[in-house]
Amino acid sequence: MEKPKYKRMKGSQSFRERMLLATLSSTPIIIDEIRADDMIAGLRLHERSLLGLLDTIFDDSHIKTNLTGTQVIYEPGIVMGRKNLVHNCALTRSIGYYLEPLLLLGLFGKEPLSIRLKGITNDPKDLSVDTIRSTTLNILKRFGVAPDGGGQVLLTVPNVQTLTAVQWLEEGMVKKIRGVTFSARVSTDFEHSMRFTARGIFNNLLPDVHISQDHKAGPLAGKSPGYGISLVAETTSGCYISADTTVSCGRRDETGELDVEKQERKPPQDTGVDVASWLLQEIEKGGVVDSTHQVRVGTLSPYGVETLRNLKEFLGVTFEIKPDPLTGTVILTCLGSGLINLARKLS
Repeated sequence: MEKPKYKRMKGSQSFRERMLLATLSSTPIIIDEIRADDMIAGLRLHERSLLGLLDTIFDDSHIKTNLTGTQVIYEPGIVMGRKNLVHNCALTRSIGYYLEPLLLLGLFGKEPLSIRLKGITNDPKDLSVDTIRSTTLNILKRFGVAPDGGGQVLLTVPNVQTLTAVQWLEEGMVKKIRGVTFSARVSTDFEHSMRFTARGIFNNLLPDVHISQDHKAGPLAGKSPGYGISLVAETTSGCYISADTTVSCGRRDETGELDVEKQERKPPQDTGVDVASWLLQEIEKGGVVDSTHQVRVGTLSPYGVETLRNLKEFLGVTFEIKPDPLTGTVILTCLGSGLINLARKLS
């Protein structure tokens, strides 16, 4: 049997994205020198948890790490999908960290994917499940705020044979703003304050603004107190621009230790104003997607630039970038790789 030809990479940057693209392109990879010079070298808890998640939904994949966790050898298998799967996510990152690759991998599975993820649902570092729910899927089962989590998200993804090329250029005008506040193990007054201050900004700009409340208590509130808000602006052309944040009593660092010095206790009034202002900034940037989802886009973030490099590295897809001086946005065009769901074809 012929040995697979590995693509060699270095460093910890874009680890999740590299694993995702290696899977979609069926490319075996070796990643060396993962935080080799750090005081605590190697993979973090959430990265190890991600590898365990991939192993759960794959068949015939091979994942090896060395003793220090500074090297990962990965041979992709077939995305099986399956139903009634359960995964306990590491508490160093929220469930959004795991959801984003699953949304793509699930499309290319042999069977539809249904998995229950347990951990932190709302966190200031990753895209919250409220934002994912409001723009894509109805997935929130219960809350779980940092640092101790206790939340659950049920994700169901159908599989497809192939993806359809799109032209997505029209931004449109903002016609309405929707949002949801949440609180867990704190008073509902926190939600009232966030709603009031956020609406106070938007009501001066457009009339169609609605922000609902989602308060949880008891077992449905997870294990830690916290609160937050997710806002989404919908345009006349069907685009969704989002902003969100979560305030909790503390969070774990990447090694899993509880960082008590960096406690996140911003007043709810300031939280409402900040997120409303962030949403207006995202709208001002232009583009058909916001900077967290980065077609026509606003200012490219460093992560967006790294994504373009990885797409070229793994799929051979190169984007042509054309600035649009009239709108201050950037138009990205490419010829796709023709990716086909071979797992579904085999089934």
